Amino acid sequence: MLKAESSEKERIVAGHRQSPPVASPSMVKKRDVGMKHLINRLNHLHFNDSSIIVNLAHAKYKTTVSLRAKPLPCLDGYLECVWLDAPAVTHKLQTYTYLNFIAPDPRQPLLVEARLISISAEGISFQLPDVCHEIGSRRITRHSCEDVQVRCVQNGILFRGRLLDFSPVSFRLEIRNESPSSFHWINPEIPVHLIFEKGGEVLYSGDCRVVRQDNGQRVRTLVVAPEGNRIRRFRPKEFRSSRHTLVPSPNVIFYDPLSGKMVNLKTVDLSGSGFAVEEDEETSVLVPGKIIPEVQIDFANVTVFTCRAQVIYRNARKEPDGNVTIRCGLVILDMDIRDHVRLLALLHQAADQNTYVCNRVNLESLWDLFFETGFLYPRKYAFLQAHRDQFRDTYARLYTQNPHIARHFVYQKDGTILGHIAMVRFYENTWLIHHHAARKSVMTGAGLVVLEQLSRSIIDTRNLLSAHMNFLISYFRPDNKFPSRVFGAFAKELNDPKGCSVDTFAYFHFRKRAPADWGVSGPWELVKTDRNDLEELEDFYRHESGGLMIHALDLAPDMLGAETLTGEYRKIGFKKERRLYSVKKSGMLKAVIMADVSDTGLNMSDLTNSLKVFIVDGDGFRGDTFSMILSLVSAKFEGEEVPVLVYPYSYLDRNAIPYEKLYTLFAIDTQYSDDYFRHLTWMKRFAKRAC
Repeated sequence: MLKAESSEKERIVAGHRQSPPVASPSMVKKRDVGMKHLINRLNHLHFNDSSIIVNLAHAKYKTTVSLRAKPLPCLDGYLECVWLDAPAVTHKLQTYTYLNFIAPDPRQPLLVEARLISISAEGISFQLPDVCHEIGSRRITRHSCEDVQVRCVQNGILFRGRLLDFSPVSFRLEIRNESPSSFHWINPEIPVHLIFEKGGEVLYSGDCRVVRQDNGQRVRTLVVAPEGNRIRRFRPKEFRSSRHTLVPSPNVIFYDPLSGKMVNLKTVDLSGSGFAVEEDEETSVLVPGKIIPEVQIDFANVTVFTCRAQVIYRNARKEPDGNVTIRCGLVILDMDIRDHVRLLALLHQAADQNTYVCNRVNLESLWDLFFETGFLYPRKYAFLQAHRDQFRDTYARLYTQNPHIARHFVYQKDGTILGHIAMVRFYENTWLIHHHAARKSVMTGAGLVVLEQLSRSIIDTRNLLSAHMNFLISYFRPDNKFPSRVFGAFAKELNDPKGCSVDTFAYFHFRKRAPADWGVSGPWELVKTDRNDLEELEDFYRHESGGLMIHALDLAPDMLGAETLTGEYRKIGFKKERRLYSVKKSGMLKAVIMADVSDTGLNMSDLTNSLKVFIVDGDGFRGDTFSMILSLVSAKFEGEEVPVLVYPYSYLDRNAIPYEKLYTLFAIDTQYSDDYFRHLTWMKRFAKRAC
């Protein structure tokens, strides 16, 4: 037991100076609480290795300080505690007297006016009262922080320090005066820019106004308030993710990165790109700009999606009962792509029970769709029929195992697939849209429905780091009316090749044959492409078109050697290789050849398993030399025939080289997606009127 001392000598404390909680206008006594409840609360604090807050007042100046003390197990009305900062107590014993103590709780702290029994440098003991009081704060709870580093910048001057505590409306931080800086250089009339870091990870950055500061010379405490109640993470978009109110609504669970406390909130609405939650005003922790590294979206503990999120806005709404509800919106910065596809599948089903994302497809029904709609027309089938088993195997893996390199969207009723479209990530940051088919009787409906599904998916996905969706591409026949309206007409309408471009290739099948002797001493050479070659190709394409093809196909100089995607394909049992060759005459670049080697059937026209030839300079590049080069390069492919695409196709016309058809490559920068979705909306309305 702690020894009692003279009542005149029972003074103390070290720690944080503050106004006495009993007298503070921010504290309000609420309902009375009995001793039994108080003892349970104190034992709970002991169980959690938490502390109480002992308030003391200066005998002369009436200023107060608070000291944390750890309660020992309590059986009856007698409570013993030990100081958590004992060395700082001794020299205060003569000047401070005991007032009361607070048993903390996130929602209803207890104010306890207990009778002091003993006090010393080691601890303090009380006789508990029969009744104590719940107290509420008219202000938002401040949450203490540990190990949160602060950088405070104003007009080029940097101060470093730490975050002491925070609420959603203000931060209290301690900064150091380090040469060559001076606290006098802080202008309280203009904002400071704050960056919070923990473990090397940025958790918050934003402009704040200085509310107050003390007069510290070497270390100074600042209280600052964030400017505004929302941030702009991305460019404003006309077409935004569709938000859904689900029943039951999922919970959002995370550990607050600043305080370390667990937070569990109900979602108000949810989309593929973000969600909204509501908080209690007193205990709220969400600050616009705060990054939460790991958030779980929990559907009844059955389905859980984990993401990285950032708070975008914080809005306060006063309820009829006088309480204030805080609604906060968060954007998903990143999520495992498999989890994101599962989330999109759930949300698409919530919008329309006949729409599916990456579902387990009945492959026989899918093949039936492709044949009935003419998507697999006789000439195309004649090419792929020799590889039927490989096609079946590739599609079984794509459509049943859902690898994160591919997505498909299906409109299906009564087990019959009415519409289908797919996309595959085939370049580092580019997705190829293909296999768009719908039954003729419902082409207007199902064809546009799956296209709209894909569009919604792009809206939800484009800003995720793991999606790698900087560009979208699609090949279409210029004489095919539907894709010409969907893709070609939009490019013409936008009239900005940096946002959307179309480039036309000639397409034919090259029958492999053993190449004749290659004259190694002659002027022609076939070599590995280097950066200088890609720079020249880029200059040629800029002059020829000025569009997006070079960047979308990873042919820009800075993408030379990029092989991340190849490894991802390999991990899931798929093949994807890319080889670049340069054709030169007397050292001058004539053409760049990209050999895309992948599994047969990844794309039905095998555009993902083909040679793409970019003619930079066709002068003196005769057809026999061209054929010789194709013979050399096509040896890398399996099968007797290799699909070849040549750009620009005018080279083949000038040299009387026959080809089968033309393919136009549509490429769009996803930052211009609003314009494209507006175009699709117009098309859908036009189609409905036509019906």
